[in-house]
Amino acid sequence: MENVKEFVQKMEMDTRVAALMTGAACAVGALVLLVRKGISHKKTNDKIQIARDRRTESLQQAELAVLRYKESRPSIDSARILNLSLSELTKQLKSGSLTPEDVFYSYMEKTLDVHKNLNCCTGVLLESFDQLKTIASNKDGLLYGVPVSIKENIAYKNHDSSCGVVINLDQPAKEDSVLVQVLKRQGAIPFVKTNLPQGLLNYDCGNPIYGQTVNPHNFQKTSGGSSGGEGALVGGGGSVLGLGSDIGGSIRIPAAFCGISGFKPTAGRISSQGVKPIYRGQKSVLSSAGPMAKDVESLALCMQALLCDHMFSLDPTIPPIPFNVQVYESTKPLRIGYLENDGYLQPSPSMVRAIREVKALLEQAGHTLVPYSPLKISYLVTELLIKGVFADGAATLLKKLKGSPLDPCLKAQVLPYYLPKWLKKALSFLLKPLVSSLPISVSDLWEQHAAVEDYIQEMIAEWRRCNIDVLLCPVIGPAFNHLYCGRVTTALTCTMIYNLLTFPAGVVPVTTVTAEDEQELQHYTGIYQDRWDRLFKQAVSQSEGLPVAVQCVALPWQDELCLRFMKEVEQLVKQSRK
Repeated sequence: MENVKEFVQKMEMDTRVAALMTGAACAVGALVLLVRKGISHKKTNDKIQIARDRRTESLQQAELAVLRYKESRPSIDSARILNLSLSELTKQLKSGSLTPEDVFYSYMEKTLDVHKNLNCCTGVLLESFDQLKTIASNKDGLLYGVPVSIKENIAYKNHDSSCGVVINLDQPAKEDSVLVQVLKRQGAIPFVKTNLPQGLLNYDCGNPIYGQTVNPHNFQKTSGGSSGGEGALVGGGGSVLGLGSDIGGSIRIPAAFCGISGFKPTAGRISSQGVKPIYRGQKSVLSSAGPMAKDVESLALCMQALLCDHMFSLDPTIPPIPFNVQVYESTKPLRIGYLENDGYLQPSPSMVRAIREVKALLEQAGHTLVPYSPLKISYLVTELLIKGVFADGAATLLKKLKGSPLDPCLKAQVLPYYLPKWLKKALSFLLKPLVSSLPISVSDLWEQHAAVEDYIQEMIAEWRRCNIDVLLCPVIGPAFNHLYCGRVTTALTCTMIYNLLTFPAGVVPVTTVTAEDEQELQHYTGIYQDRWDRLFKQAVSQSEGLPVAVQCVALPWQDELCLRFMKEVEQLVKQSRK
């Protein structure tokens, strides 16, 4: 009996020891996890701080260089230089009445000034000072002596293209992108990189590395995105020409928000080598690089410069189709389709008024306007756009965001992506399309690609049935209040559809928000009268005086016709103001 008691006591003691050891092991494990998390957090903060310090240093060096140059050239008329259009600037540079140095330092000074207010730059390309010394060797270039700003994800040798995520820091480009190489060959001087949203797939412009960019017309508003740094810098007068990229409106939305013109070419017309996406392999909704400037003529000149033998040689995957000046300069009357509402987003009152006013001007000028509507808009959103961009259930995007603090402008958009698959399915009916980003199989993806091809052909058939040359339609506007872009992703239909269709599309500012528009907005209910309609109303409120644009669209490979239509709209609006 005593042996049994001893055995039981020993067992109890062993159990207590085991419990203590297990508890100690758990405590040690938790401590290790905390230490690892702390180390990881410190590494993240260190990488962010290094990137910020690098930016600060480049800005300070540029500021000192500007001061030295201004001291040596006190008579320089920077105000006159900054007021010249791109075409006027290139003419005076070619003739020698302006020097590249005076132009470069005038814009560098203005950029530094604009950045202080808008936080639109991620760093000065200090190599541009060296390029300026040898610029005479490219005097025959169409952009000789022109300083050009570029979006942060466009590769420039020895500089990061982070896309606003920490995981991409400290990975400087080994060579210039094709676009940068062509710009240099054409005599342009890429001189600054501009800000973008964390992960690119957002139409705001904030990230945890470089912070939030604000609108040049109202600091309480966003500049838009993802080419928001470009929009703000060009809109603020710090750049005469910028290059952005567009996968869902990323050139057109910030251009509209900031009161400038922007153009998304046909997908594949301009080289994308060295234009870094947040992730590669997504083929349903294609991105395009393109120009942003204060007027359409500047966009056309940039396209003419880019579509050259040098680009076709550097990137043989681009069809060697030079810019067709004859189509761009044509004045024959157009047959123009138009729509005020795509059936998914009810535009704001100022957006509707902009379309109606431009329609009236076009009709007065002798063009024919016919009603047009996109097909199967709800199907487009859920089955083609969202399933295409997030065919992996947003897994690749989340992987890129790993280890990086979430920017406030992105939180509302991406938090549903972290939900488990079963919960997404349960909530998809209630929160569609917000959590409809469920992963699909390879066979489903192939079916989705085929569905995209079918939809493109259906839309082209509808276009031809209406017998139209181009299309006039809304673009999101006016500029949103901060932190709404990630919450109102449903508003992207009016721009993202043309990325899926691969149609060229551009925006032209035509008016500003009036007090009457603001008053009418009070009665806005939207199409579905749901949460997203209410959020959109809040997003565009308090916008009196802000710019409003319209969108111009053409069929694939008719980029010059699209630009010609944009120029027509721009000129008619200018004439009506006189």
